[in-house]
Amino acid sequence: MRSLASLPPLARTCLLVLAALAAACWLAPALGRYGPILPDWDALSVRPGTAGHWFGTDAIGRDVFARTLAGGRLSLGIGLLASVVALVIGLGYGAIAGLAGGRVERAMLRVLDVFSALPFLLVVILLLTLFERSLLLLLAAIGGYVWIDLARVMRAEAARLREAPFVLAAQAAGASFGQRLRWHVLPNLLPLAFVYLGLILPQAILVESFLGFLGLSIDEPSSSWGGLLAEGVQELDSAPWTLLFPAGFLVATLAAFQFLGDGLRDWLDVRGDARDGDGGAKVGAAAA
Repeated sequence: MRSLASLPPLARTCLLVLAALAAACWLAPALGRYGPILPDWDALSVRPGTAGHWFGTDAIGRDVFARTLAGGRLSLGIGLLASVVALVIGLGYGAIAGLAGGRVERAMLRVLDVFSALPFLLVVILLLTLFERSLLLLLAAIGGYVWIDLARVMRAEAARLREAPFVLAAQAAGASFGQRLRWHVLPNLLPLAFVYLGLILPQAILVESFLGFLGLSIDEPSSSWGGLLAEGVQELDSAPWTLLFPAGFLVATLAAFQFLGDGLRDWLDVRGDARDGDGGAKVGAAAA
């Protein structure tokens, strides 16, 4: 079992930053004097640090600090849940395609090619526009947008595992397709899948923020970072801090996830496994 102490220093720093950010967003109601919804009518568009408002207030007196942390709770939560949806879809689809091989694999790859050619973000916007918005639809739309690349990676790794001695031995012993998939392929794909979860999570957060900026995410009074950015743009001339603080938190979060994902990939030596041609066994050993 590899220790977290062996993570690259930058990855450890990003992990600590993200943990602190998640804790702050979760504990947001206890960290400030003001809530994210109720306005302070005596402090309209005040500057940061004025009247106990650490990040200032917006045009109707709502505390920007509280709203930024509350928005982070929504963005991180939706991004994480949507990434889990993408992980389940991409892992299952890629594992089945890679293990099946032959015509089934080629047909499933053609389906991926069709999905990749679609302007999927426009399809997501259309779905959220035509149908009544709900958290379930939002998670399905974002998860359906970010699962394709993960499925390709899982398919390639599963195809290598298909020819691994332990999988061939299980097949010779009479193990069915489902048994080989469940007992041998999926357990060896999970470490690699969790590495790529760290890479698709910032993408899911970015997509959710983009949808929030367009007004297609969670409705008021609760707003994610994207919704706060849309509000901040409207107040840019009179209260620029309403835009700068949510934007700063969003950029810092995306950068931290990106560096953490790169560090995890190096930590598990995913690239080296792929070059050695024995990725399944080595990735499985990394999880042991």
